[in-house]
Amino acid sequence: MPAPGTFGALWGLPLLWIYGMLPGDLWWWTVAIAMLAVGVPVCGRAARDLQRKDPGPVVWDEFATVPLVFAFVAPSSPWLVLLGFALHRVFDISKPWPCRQLESQPGGWGIMLDDVVAAFYAAAVLWAIRHLGG
Repeated sequence: MPAPGTFGALWGLPLLWIYGMLPGDLWWWTVAIAMLAVGVPVCGRAARDLQRKDPGPVVWDEFATVPLVFAFVAPSSPWLVLLGFALHRVFDISKPWPCRQLESQPGGWGIMLDDVVAAFYAAAVLWAIRHLGG
């Protein structure tokens, strides 16, 4: 399948909707951290089983990090969600510092951490657009 990361990240959009139903920030962050914590061994095991460093079919890292893009800006409109999604993909694909370096971490850590940082880069840009853009 072409662009497995982008297709995998699309599953983050229903996840984002589920996060929106959680009763407050503490639950939001608890679920987000749990998703990331589960992703490390899941992705690590998949990489070992498929004998590849970051196998394309493994997309837990993609969808689990999409909600992080909206950690500081509520997904209040379809356009904002689309922009956040696009920013996440741009940073995940381009791998600015330290994303590429984090990929060298062992097992599932390397698979998950670069996407976490890409999500927070996207969150920062989204926050700046929303709050500084006028």
